This record gives sequence, C-alpha cells and structure tokens, in this order.
Amino acid sequence: MVFKRRDRRPIWQIVLEFFWPRGGWGRAARYVKHRLHRLPDPPEKIARGIFAGVFTTFTPFYGIHFVVAGGLALIMRGNVLAALLGTFFGNPLTYLPIGVISMRMGYFLLGRGPHDGEEVHRSLGGKFLDAGADLKDNFVAMFTDRDMDWHNLGVFYHEVFFPYMIGGIIPGLIAGLIAYYLSVPLIRAYQKRRKGVLKAKLAALKKKAHRQADGGPKAD
Repeated sequence: MVFKRRDRRPIWQIVLEFFWPRGGWGRAARYVKHRLHRLPDPPEKIARGIFAGVFTTFTPFYGIHFVVAGGLALIMRGNVLAALLGTFFGNPLTYLPIGVISMRMGYFLLGRGPHDGEEVHRSLGGKFLDAGADLKDNFVAMFTDRDMDWHNLGVFYHEVFFPYMIGGIIPGLIAGLIAYYLSVPLIRAYQKRRKGVLKAKLAALKKKAHRQADGGPKAD
C-alpha cells in the first residue's frame, strides 16, 4: 500500500500518545491559545464561547461535547469556534479529576452516598461496561426474538449519569467563569497589540510607496 505507515506503532505507543501526544499537551494548549487570539469577534463574545466549552467538559455527554458546546455558545451568543476550542479543557489528563469532582458533588446534592444503590458490587468502570452491553444486546434484540433488558442501563443512569450531570453544574460554572474572566483581558490585550502591529505595517507600506513615488520619473 502506497499510503500505509512503514513503521507500524505498537499498541503501547498508540495508548501512550493518546494520553501524551508527541508534542505534549503544552504544544496543544499553545495551539488553542493561538487560535483563540486570532478570532475576529469582540473579546466578550469569544470569552462566552470559551465559557461554553469549558462548562461542557463537566457534563457526562461524552462523544457529543462539540455539539453541546456549540449549541450552548449559540444560546449565549458566544463564538462557536471558541466553544469548540474550549472543550479541549477536557482531555485524558483532566477527565478523571473532572469526573471525580462532578460525581462527588452530584451525590452530595442528591443527598446520598456514592454506594447508595442496589449494584454496589460493581465498580464505576463495570457500570459503564454493563450499560454498553445492554445497548449492544438491545440493538441485536430489535432484529431477533430476544427480549430487551434495560436493567443495567437503568442502574447506570441512576448511579452514574444523573449524579454526574447534576454534580457537574456547579464546578462547571466555576471553571467556566474563571476561564471567562481570565480570557477577556488577555484577548483584548492581544487584539490591541495585533492591531498596533498591523497599523505599523500599513504605515510602513504607505511610507515606502510615497518614497518610491517621489523618487520615480517625473513627467515633463
């Protein structure tokens, strides 16, 4: 194959680069910062988009964070691209603490402990696997004579998804507001400095054009 990789990466390297890219998360963060600074909208609109993106990372809607962040940015009249970039606040290094904080807050707000359920013998990861198995089995049941069983999905919703969704609201708002109020002055300063650079370049081009015009051949 012409476009096939010559050096096939081992599984451990693929997993390692998922959690720590070759350029590092610092490089990814600098790229996001660069893209945010170059957006043409007012700082407040861009910051509202960033708020939407950061807040969305505290929700359990994995796989559709882009959709949720974009929709929230439209409702808030924020910059949609900034919202999409803001979701990079959630990454393999931050999802675990985000999940722990959201789940603990959810159990606290709902007035119950993390083990108040009938499926206490199953770990959090096990409940994810059980819910996925239910989805797969029920999909197959649609085309066969097998009976559908939503028990594990019900356990997942009541013991994981709902507490996560409720508990992520407060820390999501706090993180989003911090990102908003930090972004506005930084973006405003960058845009002001960039306008100054562009103005200086334009003035230099005009000066060069006048100099060439003055030094050119004069008509009789």
